[in-house]
Amino acid sequence: MISLNVNGKKHRVDVAPETPLLWVLRDNLGITSVKYTCGEGECGNCTVLIDGRAERSCVTMVKSVQGSEIVTIEGLAEDHPVKLAWIEKQVPQCGYCQPGMMLQAVDVLSNNPTLSDGDIVQSMDDFICRCGSHPRIVPAMKLAAAMMKK
Repeated sequence: MISLNVNGKKHRVDVAPETPLLWVLRDNLGITSVKYTCGEGECGNCTVLIDGRAERSCVTMVKSVQGSEIVTIEGLAEDHPVKLAWIEKQVPQCGYCQPGMMLQAVDVLSNNPTLSDGDIVQSMDDFICRCGSHPRIVPAMKLAAAMMKK
């Protein structure tokens, strides 16, 4: 049995320790906002926060996160500045990649809320978004950073 803390709730799952966290979240806990796309940690769509850091859940073995705080988009407060800014700046199109992108934005802005446009682009450049929402991410992250300062 593996013990996990996901979105502030304790869970015990009966899975092999080498199971990717992605599959435990989706198949065992029913959290389908965490998406499978590449399975290699390259696209970013499976990103979650682990102890406040954005991590790719498809390449994170569940045994390595026992005792850690895991947050998916459902665990982020509805009034979190990143969520509010994403809505205000109308970032999503199809929405498939957005939960992972927003969680990475939370991590990035938590570490440095005064990023330049270039820094924001670089920090989010490793996400694959086929809809092309990247241009709206810069103003959304700037807005979120301003809200986080207040």
